[in-house]
Amino acid sequence: MPLDKLIPVLDDHVANLEAEGRSKGAEAVVTRVLKPADGRGPRFMLRGEGEKQFIRMNSNSYLGMAFRPEVVEADEAGSEAFGAGPGAVRFISGTYEAHLDLERRLAAFHGREAGMIFSSAYATIMGILTPLITAETIVVSDELNHNCIINAMRLARPLDKAVYPHLDLVGLDRACADAAGRARRLMVVTDGIFSMRGDHAPLDEIVRVVRKYDARFEENAFIVVDDSHGVGAFGRTGRGTEEYTGARVDLLVGTLGKAFGVNGGYVVGPDPVIRFLRETSPFYIYSNPITPGEAKAAATALEVLDSPLGAQLLENLRALTRRFEEGLRDQGFETIPGDHPVVPLMVRDTGRTRRIVRHLFDNGVLATGLAYPVVPRGDEEIRFQVNADHTTGDIDRVLEVLAAFDDRA
Repeated sequence: MPLDKLIPVLDDHVANLEAEGRSKGAEAVVTRVLKPADGRGPRFMLRGEGEKQFIRMNSNSYLGMAFRPEVVEADEAGSEAFGAGPGAVRFISGTYEAHLDLERRLAAFHGREAGMIFSSAYATIMGILTPLITAETIVVSDELNHNCIINAMRLARPLDKAVYPHLDLVGLDRACADAAGRARRLMVVTDGIFSMRGDHAPLDEIVRVVRKYDARFEENAFIVVDDSHGVGAFGRTGRGTEEYTGARVDLLVGTLGKAFGVNGGYVVGPDPVIRFLRETSPFYIYSNPITPGEAKAAATALEVLDSPLGAQLLENLRALTRRFEEGLRDQGFETIPGDHPVVPLMVRDTGRTRRIVRHLFDNGVLATGLAYPVVPRGDEEIRFQVNADHTTGDIDRVLEVLAAFDDRA
């Protein structure tokens, strides 16, 4: 029987993940979304939970763009005009004017010469690091970088790689110095916002360190930043960690699937680099792009962000984030302070983390718990994510639920 020997091996693997507490488990299935009304934000209904309504505190949709009427209407208009899918990869017949328009807008938004969109931010990182990393490249990476960066480095097989302690500029400097004279090219890659903790990379200082070593590499020492959680949610005008730190990096990756509320990923940078990537990136060449409807929706979300309304959304997001952080501290909870709407509640105990998440769920709050061995012992946390379409009533309700948690129950 085909697979009769393989299936038991796979079953054992999943069983081990479950036994070790590393399995994702069953996925919550959203069956209905109730629009904001009566001083509350959106409410989510889940399969198997009857009429219970949930406040979603584990969403990357930081600006609530996915539910904005103008964004939805742009998606519908694009689909009506061009169909539900692109029909082909871009170099065959899948490039639409909406794709080119969005790339131009993204490049202009970030002050770059050119932009290039992918099917997702994960595909963007995988698709740009692999052709830019050669057998004569050394890659230097923050230890808490996202899984997409880690896997791209593995796939690319550089000459060497170095991982420096999280946000440790001395460690970064040491890794760059060690690489000098051993490779033609040095790539330093980091997240802008680290998604589990909500802290940010000091890009201004990273640029200062890396620029010291540029002359010692025949093909430059350069910086790639994945700011998927930063763009649209961080910085005065939502331009992300670059804006917040006053830095400018060489290649910037963002996503359309978080603050912009749609789908897809992108990279912006110098035009010659983007032209090279269009010719060499397998995740671009051999994958369908986002749909024309999604491209139009993303362009509309970008337009909203880069307007007075966008400024209001960002200010509301910052105010809600401050309210939630202050509420946690007032209750004696430990958090990592910051201006980004990822707000971690540091529990530092696996069992207690799971009990609090269960209590939240039972009381209509969706939040993500990170327990050992997914994170090291002592780093267990609950990651909350504030969205601009939450209300002060929503934030206060979540704080009220947390205040009612009784570890003795």
